[in-house]
Amino acid sequence: MKKNIAILAGGDSSEYDVSIGSARQIAGVLDRSKYVPYTILLKANDWHYADESGNKSIDKNDFSLVIKGKKIRFDFAIIAIHGTPGENGILQGYFDLLRIPYSTCNVHVSALTFNKFSCNTFLRGFEVLTAKSDLIRKKDKYDLKEITDDVGLPCFVKPNEGGSSCGVSKVSKYDDMENAVQKAFAEDDQILIEQYIKGTEITCGLIKTGNKEIIFPLTEIVSKNEFFDYEAKYNAEKSEEITPARVSKDIEKRCKQLSSKIYDLLGCRGVVRIDYILSGNQLYFLEINTVPGMSENSIVPKMARAHGMSLTELFTLIIEEEGTRH
Repeated sequence: MKKNIAILAGGDSSEYDVSIGSARQIAGVLDRSKYVPYTILLKANDWHYADESGNKSIDKNDFSLVIKGKKIRFDFAIIAIHGTPGENGILQGYFDLLRIPYSTCNVHVSALTFNKFSCNTFLRGFEVLTAKSDLIRKKDKYDLKEITDDVGLPCFVKPNEGGSSCGVSKVSKYDDMENAVQKAFAEDDQILIEQYIKGTEITCGLIKTGNKEIIFPLTEIVSKNEFFDYEAKYNAEKSEEITPARVSKDIEKRCKQLSSKIYDLLGCRGVVRIDYILSGNQLYFLEINTVPGMSENSIVPKMARAHGMSLTELFTLIIEEEGTRH
């Protein structure tokens, strides 16, 4: 019997449209001989499935759906929501309560990794290199001059919880700091002011399931903008994503080893993507994406293809291996 697969898309962050693109591609690649996909759109309290006959609301009591008088229950949930509530542990806790297996890290890991400051602090305890950063909250008093002196200029100002570079600024002059801070606060009540490290941005995608460890070829990111901002990420004319990355065999090996270590230290599940700055011979951890983009322009699908794995194979692996979670 085919398994009913819910693909959750949308969400409540600035990455709504990115999520829709991810869900569309996932629905298109699932093996229809094994799975029946249902794309479920979430926006605040509105959870629904849209088909040719109109929207069908989801019963949140048991995450079910009624179509033509038949109740549909789901065997597995693919979380394709970037940002809240898909990447920060909220949906993970919901599915844990209902004992429905899902595609991502668990509640604790999702919450920890979504909070950039907490994740960086945790990994520094295991001697993982990160940029120096200060956390400020909208409700707190803060001294921008003191913080800027601490991290130096240029620096990055970014939401503490968020993705796709929404609300991120690279600041070279102190006079621009306040505008950058307010731009970041428009996305999140907590923001990071982070040291700028000059170097090459590289990223590593990997998945561990059962006894399998698959580490995809590294990707090098070359932005034509000042940094890899939202426009550069989703406009092919504004960046180059070079797979495999143009790094030495030694750097490649060390980056993959470090990524595997971070995956295990954090207790990740499913496919993740870990971003770094390569400065000289040193790898600085930037952030981890536990719900990486899966749209046509996203990096992980390109990595998988370079590895010789189709997205159909990747999601079959995720569903069959992670489906044993509960």
